[in-house]
Formats: sequence, structure tokens, C-alpha cells
Amino acid sequence: MNKPRILLADDHALILKGIAGLLQNHYEVVGTAKDGMSLVDEASRLKPDMVILDISMPLLNGIEAARQMKKAAPKVVLIFLSMHASAV
Repeated sequence: MNKPRILLADDHALILKGIAGLLQNHYEVVGTAKDGMSLVDEASRLKPDMVILDISMPLLNGIEAARQMKKAAPKVVLIFLSMHASAV
């Protein structure tokens, strides 16, 4: 059985590395992005099954990046990460 393909996005390299390490045994981590613009480009290029993304990223925040990804690939599953204590 094929592992689900995941794209990770966060502007902190340590977070990206840690999440990738936790997921690599059960998922195929197909790529990473450090800002929202790169995330949208990588999602279009890599066509992941799931994207785990930070809400606060440079160039384009995670919310707007998610809107753009959902327009291009409505079935992609999105999981947001946040350090915010309340809903954004």
C-alpha cells in the first residue's frame, strides 16, 4: 500500500525537520516550504494528499495559501499548526 504523500510548510527549519522526522515512518514527506508563496508553488508541483502548514508564514500567510491550494486541488487535506492561543 502506498503511503499518503505529505507536504510540510513552516518558516522555522527546526519545526519542519522535527515534523518530518515524526511522520517519515508512516507517510511520504514529498517536500517542504518555508513561506506561503513557495507552499502554493510546491503544492501545485508535487500534488500532495495532505499539507501540514503553519498559519503565520512570510510572503503569504497560511490561511491565504490554503485558499489558493483548495481552489487548485479541492480534495487536498489541510492541517494547520499554530502557536496562537485563540482561533485566527
